[in-house]
Amino acid sequence: MTPADPGGSTAPRPGFLGPDWALGPDGRWSRRGARVLVLDEHDRLLMARGHDADQPERSWWFTIGGGIDDGETPRDAAVRELREETGLVVRPDDLVGPVLQRSAVFDFYAMPVRQDEVFFLTRVGEVGELVVDGWTEIERDFMDELRWWHLDELENVGVEVFPGRLVEVVRGLLAGWDGVLRRLPDAP
Repeated sequence: MTPADPGGSTAPRPGFLGPDWALGPDGRWSRRGARVLVLDEHDRLLMARGHDADQPERSWWFTIGGGIDDGETPRDAAVRELREETGLVVRPDDLVGPVLQRSAVFDFYAMPVRQDEVFFLTRVGEVGELVVDGWTEIERDFMDELRWWHLDELENVGVEVFPGRLVEVVRGLLAGWDGVLRRLPDAP
């Protein structure tokens, strides 16, 4: 049996969704998320590639991050997710922003879900091998790899990149953040 939504809904939560997911007013499972735009000393952007569990031939690149746990700030969630997904350790004060926000509706395990996201920016120095030991069972199921991308290469990659307009936004942040929280169009 799957647990019920802590928000009071009697609809069962799919067993693989964690406690940070709740049934929203639109009938979709949703959560708040924190993501990190990680740049290295060569202005390369760290991205993850994943695939649909029900369509393994479809893959896409996306930013590092995930759900915000109960009682956790978005900044602390971003730091935790970065460590868990890549092995990179930064302090909350190393994050700039949030620099972006968006609401994204996407298919996750063949069902539509929504994530309301904030994005932080950080720069890291020379990085050794990335570590994926912290991936959860779900992440190991749909995440395929991590890679540093030059923005020109990422702009011309042959698969989808999320969020849309990411390369344009990151180019605007290379010289530093101007203090404006930008809202990306909701997707879709």
